[in-house]
Amino acid sequence: MTHDLSATVTHVAADRRHRFSKQTLDAIRLIAGEGVEGDAHRGVTVKHRSRVRADPTQPNLRQVHLIPGELHDELVAKGFDVAPGAMGENVTTRGLDLLSLPRGTVLRIGAEAEVEITGLRNPCSQIEKFQSGLLKAVLDRAEDGSPILKAGVMGIVLAGGEIRPGDAITVTLPPEPHVRLERV
Repeated sequence: MTHDLSATVTHVAADRRHRFSKQTLDAIRLIAGEGVEGDAHRGVTVKHRSRVRADPTQPNLRQVHLIPGELHDELVAKGFDVAPGAMGENVTTRGLDLLSLPRGTVLRIGAEAEVEITGLRNPCSQIEKFQSGLLKAVLDRAEDGSPILKAGVMGIVLAGGEIRPGDAITVTLPPEPHVRLERV
């Protein structure tokens, strides 16, 4: 099932080094099965330092990090100094509730790129080191008490291509039953 929700890319970012924030760019290129060209997290196997220490042979389910621009709006309203790329995301979106998508959702971004959503970004202590209080601000609780992780979603690249601000995002949901996103 495909949905056109008038979702768009507002910013793209990458960084060759393992730093918390990424530099915004005019465009990024996604490489199928690997991630963002020129980004420290690109690879078939895990590149996040803590996961490499645990098991460097794990598949990289975190090739691309997406955050809704609406989260930036929410955080700025609470007094935080955040901007696109600041929280380590590769793609900032607008008009798409990324957190509500089921696992396996495919996002077609621009003319060629496709990203399959694998799960939620697990907010870590680096967020708190970036700005005091930010970790608590990206965590919430559902009515049943379960945690809501608001720091974006992670995905793998199914089809490569260039992504630029202004590119449309088309959403294709996986077959039912849908599986809720969990941290990856």
